[in-house]
Amino acid sequence: MPELPTDLELRRRQFKGQMSTVHTRRQQAVCVRRAYKRYGTKSNPYIILDGLNMTVPKGCIYGLLGASGCGKTTLLNCIVGRKRLNSGEIWVLGGTPGSRGSGVPGPRVGYMPQEIALYGEFSIRETLKYFGWIANMTTSQVDAKVDFFINFLMLPDADRQVKNLSGGQQRRVSLAATLIHEPELLILDEPTVGVDPILRTQIWNHLVEITKHGRTTVIITTHYIDETRQAHLIGLMRGGYFLAEESPEKLIQQFNAESLEDVFLKLSVIQNMGKRRRSSIAQTVTENIHVPTLPGAGAVNEGAVLDDELGGEISGEFGDNVSMNSRTGRVSIAPEPSADHPPELPPEEEPELSWKDHLKIVQMHHMHALIWKNFLWMWRNIPMMLFVIGLPVGQAILFCLAIGKDPNDVRISVVNNEIDYPSEHCRALLDCNNSRLSCTYLEYIRQNYSLDMKYYQTEEDARQSVVRGQSWAVMVVRHNFSDSLRNRLEYGKDVDEGDLFGSTISVYQDKSNENIATFLTRDLLFGFANFFSSYLSSCDVDTRIANLPIRWGAPAYGFENPNFTDFAAPGVVLTIIFFMAVALTSGAMLIERNEGILERSLVNGISGVELLSSQIFTQFIVMLGQTIMVLLVVFVFFALTQQGSWWLVFTITLLAGMCGMCFGFVVSCSCDTERTATYMALGSFLPIVMLCGIIWPIEAMDNYLKYISSVLPLTQATDSMRCVLARGWGMSKPVVYQGFVSLIVWIIVFLTISILVLKFKKG
Repeated sequence: MPELPTDLELRRRQFKGQMSTVHTRRQQAVCVRRAYKRYGTKSNPYIILDGLNMTVPKGCIYGLLGASGCGKTTLLNCIVGRKRLNSGEIWVLGGTPGSRGSGVPGPRVGYMPQEIALYGEFSIRETLKYFGWIANMTTSQVDAKVDFFINFLMLPDADRQVKNLSGGQQRRVSLAATLIHEPELLILDEPTVGVDPILRTQIWNHLVEITKHGRTTVIITTHYIDETRQAHLIGLMRGGYFLAEESPEKLIQQFNAESLEDVFLKLSVIQNMGKRRRSSIAQTVTENIHVPTLPGAGAVNEGAVLDDELGGEISGEFGDNVSMNSRTGRVSIAPEPSADHPPELPPEEEPELSWKDHLKIVQMHHMHALIWKNFLWMWRNIPMMLFVIGLPVGQAILFCLAIGKDPNDVRISVVNNEIDYPSEHCRALLDCNNSRLSCTYLEYIRQNYSLDMKYYQTEEDARQSVVRGQSWAVMVVRHNFSDSLRNRLEYGKDVDEGDLFGSTISVYQDKSNENIATFLTRDLLFGFANFFSSYLSSCDVDTRIANLPIRWGAPAYGFENPNFTDFAAPGVVLTIIFFMAVALTSGAMLIERNEGILERSLVNGISGVELLSSQIFTQFIVMLGQTIMVLLVVFVFFALTQQGSWWLVFTITLLAGMCGMCFGFVVSCSCDTERTATYMALGSFLPIVMLCGIIWPIEAMDNYLKYISSVLPLTQATDSMRCVLARGWGMSKPVVYQGFVSLIVWIIVFLTISILVLKFKKG
């Protein structure tokens, strides 16, 4: 710690509104000196927090007491390195939490949060095995500890699942997971809630035992104030301020109180006396309670840390600022320290690093524990995993059955004036002298194009059927259609106007559905061309006369009669795999996060890179099964077009799944709730489907949208897979390898964002 400022410098800082910072640093120095005197030299590790003036010497039990919402849990999160101070300084075990080599977060600290933060599907043994492996314990060491904790904490059979335990038993398992690796520093946030008095006494006796020889330091919060009588030191906290920090017996003696609850009540009243406006409740309490003078404190220092801007604010985990002294009107009543020169603060221990240390991105025992945990969770949730694997298969089947097929049984209203309907009905007869060629044509298109013909007597009735939505088109055949068609063929350019009109079939369509209207137009035109060619053949006339003077050669790629299913299949397959990976990954991460398991693992030393790497490994196995099954269904079972390399198709589909997985990491790291994650995923689904050329060509888009579309994750990949499937192209073609490069770039971008959010979102 730098030298204390001179009186002149103090006056300057006071003038600038920074007196409280100097004040707290001097208080901290007194705490350091007191810790040296009572618990050893400065080489002993302990906790010092500048801003709240909290000192936890090595080998002691420190009871942190206070009402709900006063900042206890926030303070503990700062100590374990999951939240950062906006102002002030903190030393834990000889270093700053989060610094390399400090072990905090890590194996040197054991953290039991307020929530259970355990996997309900795991047994007691499996739970302790997971946390033991994170601390680099062997399986035999864990098994020995399991037997000890089963007896010590009076737990049921070690193979019983956590979700089948009572609330009190679950908290005891949570305590065992904290104690299993015998950390140097124990952080216990209300460990005795819901525990019977006998077991509570037993737990406290165990804490006293493990701190006896200075092996372990304990910080414990509890609602049962008087149970901290066994603590070496207690800190009474209210409204973000420390009211006192002393041994329990000394506090009771100083305040002439019967219990610690009485001490806390009196200190609270003293604190309220520092408010500029007394509430009626405070006045009543003050009148009925004798308030002693604090030793060494003198009058209440109302301006000491009253200003919020001067106090030690704490940055929240999710970006919010949580101020430890944000309640205006609350004042610090800790005693004013003497001006003795304190010893310096312990230097931060920065270990020397070799080049090999910088290459150790993950620790193998962490990866082993995480991967085992992920696969065990999947095994315990088999119905859900079957649904997760089966859902993309079901989606692929629905796509192949529902998308791209020609419409069937399209209703057409027909008025055929060549027959006397309804007394006479059409009969198909393909003959050169047939007087009912219209019947032959109508029956031909009905049979070959699955059209549903309904005959009407008058054109008005047929039109009304279209108006009422009962059919999609009206066909009107003239009474002299057959003779006029033969005259048109025989006389050619000399045919008269009447024959031209009589040989024409009038069609009136309902084009409110463009797809059906397009298919119907195609069927009527192609049907007439094929029918007329057959008629010419029956008359021994060259059928080429009926053809348009355009010759369509064999297509370079694809088929003469392409279907929309082949066009949409690449984009649909990639989209299914992409968004199933998003849902699976973000769902798994959010479950862990919201139940507190993620936070607990991070406190135990798991890094963000290790966490993401383990999820990538396990989710990749699931995605591998999804990919294989979807490709088999689409290209083997339904036999959609596949002209290229299976390896290219398989690889680009896997890359799309990994890209979706990494996007799922971004969603889960950025969102706090499942609802927000759902909104984010849905909000990204529609733009990707509409703008990536999956259901409509990119060439048909607005020019500005084309630029946006070109940089989306699945645009280049869809074109690449489409070229492999329909054209049989390989990696030598730019359009193919650009899809692979695009996915790899997006994977790197999403992973980088996820790691940065995990690293900095804690505040």
